[in-house]
Amino acid sequence: MSNNYIPEEVYDNLIDTVNKNLHVLHKYHELQKKVFGEKELRLYDRSVSMVDSEPLEFDFETAKNMVIEAVKCMGEDYVKNIKKAFEERWIDIRPNKGKRSGAYSSGGYNTKPYILLNYDDTLNSVHTLIHELGHSMHSYYTRKNQDKTYGSYSIFVAEVASTCNEALLSDYLYKKYKKENNKNAMLTILNHELSSYVGTLFRQVMFSEFEYKINTMLAKGEVLTAEYLNKLYYDLVKKYHGNALTYDDEIMYEWSRVPHFYYNYYVYQYATGFSAARALSSLILENKENAKKYIEEFLSKGNSNYPIEILKNAGVDMRGQEAITRAIREFDKKIDEFEKLYFEK
Repeated sequence: MSNNYIPEEVYDNLIDTVNKNLHVLHKYHELQKKVFGEKELRLYDRSVSMVDSEPLEFDFETAKNMVIEAVKCMGEDYVKNIKKAFEERWIDIRPNKGKRSGAYSSGGYNTKPYILLNYDDTLNSVHTLIHELGHSMHSYYTRKNQDKTYGSYSIFVAEVASTCNEALLSDYLYKKYKKENNKNAMLTILNHELSSYVGTLFRQVMFSEFEYKINTMLAKGEVLTAEYLNKLYYDLVKKYHGNALTYDDEIMYEWSRVPHFYYNYYVYQYATGFSAARALSSLILENKENAKKYIEEFLSKGNSNYPIEILKNAGVDMRGQEAITRAIREFDKKIDEFEKLYFEK
């Protein structure tokens, strides 16, 4: 953590806050059980959508227009720069022969922040588009306002701008479909949101706690064995996901195929970045002045200050528990929204 000048209390607060609120994740699994009407719910059932309807589909032109509408709360300058990405051909859009899978934003200090996509007309692809545009806007504003010395940004904040954009998209789409009285679309947006909280906040914190415990053992000079790692991981899975699920013994081996455990100690930053992004998106949606502050104090700062201070100046102090608690409260609220909407007559 010292490489990014992150105080240890940030990590400790993250683990502690999530552990105190695991009942909210358990509540989510109880909702899944209720929706599916199953006596048993297993870990692999979590990836099944709770919305049994035709998936939402969007051609790229529609997705482009939705993205522009979603970020209007960010102000004219941000919208103008988002439009540049489309007009100046920053984006490689469709899958192609020999093209790698996935998506990413890349480029150098003197280039445009180019985006590779494999767009396939799904809701996930629209989220990926606005996510990568968040990265590119972060790079664009940083390079525009900082010299080469500070013209990049820390991994600790790397996912904040992208995830903040996704939150703005979800807010825009949910309000749009609510206005149209499109219940299935509203449920689809909520289902996507709930999955994001589970995968990016709770699951990454579980991974982080696993890493913390094994590194604590190593620091004490103790020996790690496969048996110990299997039991530790299995116990954590059961603690995080609760009594609503039925567990197969094989889940104890999952840790061994998670690539993040074999290199840099950083998975906690998915959860801190997600929490910070959710807090910032809420501030932006509450007041347009906060969008201006976000652009000036976060997107434009690069490495000109320590990442924890940059976030604090933008309005979110990750030394405390407020941002994480706020994200979990939002998750809890969205569980209630989904349940009410799904079962209403």
